[in-house]
Amino acid sequence: MKVVIIGGVAGGATAAARIRRLDEKAEIIVFERTGYISYANCGLPYYIGDTITDPEELTLQTPESFFSRFHIQMKVHHEVTAIHVDKKSVSVKNLESGEEFEETYDKLILSPGAKPTQPRIPGVGIEKLFTLRTVEDTFRIKEYIIQNHPKSVVLTGGGFIGLELAENLKELGMDVTIVQRPKQLMNPFDADMASFIHSEMRKKGVTLVLGYTVEGFEEKDGGVDVLLKDAKSLHADMVVQAIGVTPDTHLAKEAGLELGIKGSIVVNDHMETSVPDIYAAGDAVQVKHYVTGQDALISLAGPANKQGRIIADNICGGDSRYQGSQGSSVIKVFDMTAAVTGINETNACKAGLDVDTVILSPMSHAGYYPGGKVMTMKVVFEKETYRLLGAQIVGYEGVDKRIDVLATAIHAGLKATQLKDLDLAYAPPYSSAKDPVNMAGFMIENISKGILKQWHLEDAANLPHDGSVTLLDVRTVGEYSRGHIEGFRNIPVDELREHLDEIEKGKPVYVICQSGLRSYIASRILEGNGYETYNFSGGFRFYDAVMNDRGLIETATACGMDQ
Repeated sequence: MKVVIIGGVAGGATAAARIRRLDEKAEIIVFERTGYISYANCGLPYYIGDTITDPEELTLQTPESFFSRFHIQMKVHHEVTAIHVDKKSVSVKNLESGEEFEETYDKLILSPGAKPTQPRIPGVGIEKLFTLRTVEDTFRIKEYIIQNHPKSVVLTGGGFIGLELAENLKELGMDVTIVQRPKQLMNPFDADMASFIHSEMRKKGVTLVLGYTVEGFEEKDGGVDVLLKDAKSLHADMVVQAIGVTPDTHLAKEAGLELGIKGSIVVNDHMETSVPDIYAAGDAVQVKHYVTGQDALISLAGPANKQGRIIADNICGGDSRYQGSQGSSVIKVFDMTAAVTGINETNACKAGLDVDTVILSPMSHAGYYPGGKVMTMKVVFEKETYRLLGAQIVGYEGVDKRIDVLATAIHAGLKATQLKDLDLAYAPPYSSAKDPVNMAGFMIENISKGILKQWHLEDAANLPHDGSVTLLDVRTVGEYSRGHIEGFRNIPVDELREHLDEIEKGKPVYVICQSGLRSYIASRILEGNGYETYNFSGGFRFYDAVMNDRGLIETATACGMDQ
């Protein structure tokens, strides 16, 4: 059996190694147009920022090491220019010598990845305008910084690459500005959760220009002007475009393979394309979202590795199937960690799902053990069925641990109410006896039993102030004096029972505290005394963070610049 693989890195290199482990006699050839067949794509920003100092650390395998261990021919600087389905061959060009030739195959694997999205606007291609996708891109940016010592940079795009670059370039002492059309960074997160990411970025000195459309680039005064629609331009010594990626599928299109979202390659759960004996994996393929079942593009290294392994199994006579991607991811944002799995509330609603959420602010470990830090968790679930749909966590310590537990729970098909039953490891330096994941489950169980009724951030603007409801803030007097929602009366929870006669019966009571815990206790006191109550999801800490962020963005939009 002869297997030809177009593209290395996560999908292609994984498939190649797995095929060899399953079939010692197979002839395996990998064509990679860059000089690197297996590298740490996710580590590239950290090399630019000197967190990783040795460029060889980025290279997981070389053509020589691959051949030595697996006897696989890794042909770098070889670009496949055409796929001939009828002849089961590919046309290849040696980019170093210019030689062109054809290579036949029994099985063909496409792992071309994706390329940085390049908008069709004036100025794309100028010298001081960069993209970051390959090792060569990384070295180009690094060399420019070393030789020219730029003092400022504009990043167009606020996704994973944009944020990681922002941190690393800021650590090099550069003034960093992020500009993008959406009014939030990190679209996998809901806007309310993204506000905590915004706060951390601003705290570290990164300027956010959100809600602005880039219309072009111009070289000016030794740097680059980033031209914005209906706003003054931004000037920097260099610009990096990081607005996302587009599947690199021109070969598949020209060969007549079925294409899907944004020109991605359509595959079945065996990772087979529409053409027999041709498989595809990685950022170039359309997958099913594990939670919604809808077609999706999810460009992450973990799914690409799994898909490459599945292809290898099936080529070698197995029956492996890809069950879909749920988008589990984590990112370091300076001192903060942000993580997500499944779908967020926004996308769940767009998918037509009837959802609810709980928002809580637990400590990373036992409160009595020194060093604990607050995290903010948002868990999304389906009403009525309590199917667990997704989760987002922003915090400092223990974020990655909890998101992985929640990702596993989603994959296992647990209901949100079952989170309370998970037997999770506890010791004071690492967790609490009631782990944050368990706490989310307790809250959702209370909702399912009617013990807890909530009101949410989006309800705040529509709360009546005509006396038809009671608005109650149960924090301490000091907390209330430092900031509160207009119209809310302050009665601390520990004094509530002594003031029940001041709260009119027959009116719904909307309760808030700092995190949601004391207001829940207040709700139970009130419910036990004949009141109907609604507890604010997230607490005033959450409300204040989101509203401050929204205010900064809206003020900046009105003035033509964010802070």
